[in-house]
Amino acid sequence: MKIGFVINDIETEPHNYTTPNLALTAHKMGHEVFLVGVGDLAYTSQGHMRAHAHKPKDKGYKSSSSFMKDIKASERVSISSKDLDILFLRNNPADDIGTRDWAQNAAYIFGQIAINDHTIVVNHPESLSNAINKMYFQHFPEILRPKTIITRDQKEIEDFYQSNGNRMILKPLQGSGGTNVFFVDKDSAHNMAQIIEAISRDGYIIAQEYLPAAKEGDIRLFLMNGEPLCVDGKYAAIKRVNKSGEVRSNISAGGQPAKVEVNESMLDMAEVLRPKLVQDGMFLVGIDVVGDKLMEINVFSPGGLNMMSTAYETDFLTPVINALERKLRYQKIYGGGTLDNIRLGSL
Repeated sequence: MKIGFVINDIETEPHNYTTPNLALTAHKMGHEVFLVGVGDLAYTSQGHMRAHAHKPKDKGYKSSSSFMKDIKASERVSISSKDLDILFLRNNPADDIGTRDWAQNAAYIFGQIAINDHTIVVNHPESLSNAINKMYFQHFPEILRPKTIITRDQKEIEDFYQSNGNRMILKPLQGSGGTNVFFVDKDSAHNMAQIIEAISRDGYIIAQEYLPAAKEGDIRLFLMNGEPLCVDGKYAAIKRVNKSGEVRSNISAGGQPAKVEVNESMLDMAEVLRPKLVQDGMFLVGIDVVGDKLMEINVFSPGGLNMMSTAYETDFLTPVINALERKLRYQKIYGGGTLDNIRLGSL
């Protein structure tokens, strides 16, 4: 299987992120692996997606660190969507906000071209393009979500604050990793106007009810093909505990990981989410849960899978590559055009 992994940028990709570990796993399984930065994508006059990719050479990498060191030092090779069986889109558009705005949609645009060559592209690029901001979250059942408004109007936000017990969370509509997330209560309400002004510079503002359970952190649970990722009775899930005095539990914002028991409430939530994820061809996503509420769905580059593998001494990476192998097998059995990309995304 020839599989390309699209990330934001080869030079800045940390070796301990989930994508390099997925790529290393696929490489060790004998697949031909290519890593591609968003800026290395192109379109040919013959109508194909082309990429200047980095390819591993060694067969005996002992760590993701040595793997990525070799990848970064390797010469680029030219590949086309005609050459690839799988294109795995794992770039995070939020990382390019304000610095490389052109890169935010690029992978999804070129990914749609790759589909024309019957390359299986996951997650489905058109759905990813539609999910470029957190408004996508609002298309899931309201019973799962905290009370939320999305606006740029300061008066509406102030009214929402008062109607929710003088406590709320403010964050930008676009972004991830806990960037510009604020908890507003009676002690900080005097800064509300400045907070609103700061967030609104980048667009719309999400005002969300504050959940007291957030003090205990949140839980990241991986869903694959619309179902919880589970190996030998262990779920790919981890609790992210906030630093003292910190409203954000994202690992990138200093949250500390801890093992967690997945309960029936979380499994029921996943079951409710499944139809929409399947409809949109979302192969691998991470859901963030606080108490009995869904806080976020990460459909772009959910992280933590390798961390979970270490915590539970269970390999959660190989099943992801196995699932991609099955998709390719289904495509070959049924013929290139019988099963469309969005359907293959969740098979």
